[in-house]
Amino acid sequence: MTTSATTSRFSNRDLLSALLVIVIWGTNFVAMKVGLRNLTPFQLGAARYLFAVLPLILFIKPPKLPAKWVIAYGLSQGVGQFGFLFLSLKVGMSASLASVILQTQVFFTAIFGFMLLHERASRALLAGLALAALGLGCFAMNFFETGHVSDITPAGFALCLTGAALWATSNIVVRGAQKASPGFDVVSFMVWCSLVPIVPFILLSLAFDDPATRWQWTDAPFATWIAVAYLGWMATILGYAMWTRLLKRHPVNRVAPFSLGVPVAGISSGMLILGDTINSWQWSGIALIVAALVCTMFGGRWLDPK
Repeated sequence: MTTSATTSRFSNRDLLSALLVIVIWGTNFVAMKVGLRNLTPFQLGAARYLFAVLPLILFIKPPKLPAKWVIAYGLSQGVGQFGFLFLSLKVGMSASLASVILQTQVFFTAIFGFMLLHERASRALLAGLALAALGLGCFAMNFFETGHVSDITPAGFALCLTGAALWATSNIVVRGAQKASPGFDVVSFMVWCSLVPIVPFILLSLAFDDPATRWQWTDAPFATWIAVAYLGWMATILGYAMWTRLLKRHPVNRVAPFSLGVPVAGISSGMLILGDTINSWQWSGIALIVAALVCTMFGGRWLDPK
């Protein structure tokens, strides 16, 4: 009997879910910027994951797989990806450009898969990597323009790229977790993994944040907590749950292209809500990275032999 995951067409509900995920994941960069107005990156990290686990952890059983996978994912995706991303947004990265640069995780994942899992590097992937390298070169050229005032800094750019690399690391961890658990439950996995980063973020805040800022969250405005709730409940739990549901109902190659909409939503929301500006070098970098993603997803039809 053929499963619906390989034969079903996108229903109106599926299409709405995919579009909602695009909007949630695209606008969550704006929520990060709002949260960082009154919280430090480490405080925002702890708050995000506190909201992600409560109250769901009281009702959802732990995933049936070795704890090492939960800990590894929680550290790489939680402390790693979002720790560096929050630092990036704080020291010099716009919400608009972060939504694009973070998508380079696709290429880091492919590189790590090739190095660690001995996966084949297709011609489409190699072409995509070349386009992505040119795109990153455009962003680098932006820093060398004399007299140009930019809303991103080399430190912010490097931190965002590091966050993308650690996102890719977490993708490798997920592959291992799926192999270790035939009945892999993504919602249970996400909720319990969200418990892992809380203590490390609190310890990092105690170690590196100015003592005067340690209790400023008690005076944070309502907008800050709306942003934190959005990051914890909408972007972390609801977004991943809907995305996973789509992956269970449809082939990956039909679902993955929707991720190309995340940078579009991120750029649009950053410009409309936060007033982000993008110069010509940055637009060129954005265009090349998006082209690289398209090439990686669809280029196999022409570049790779049958």
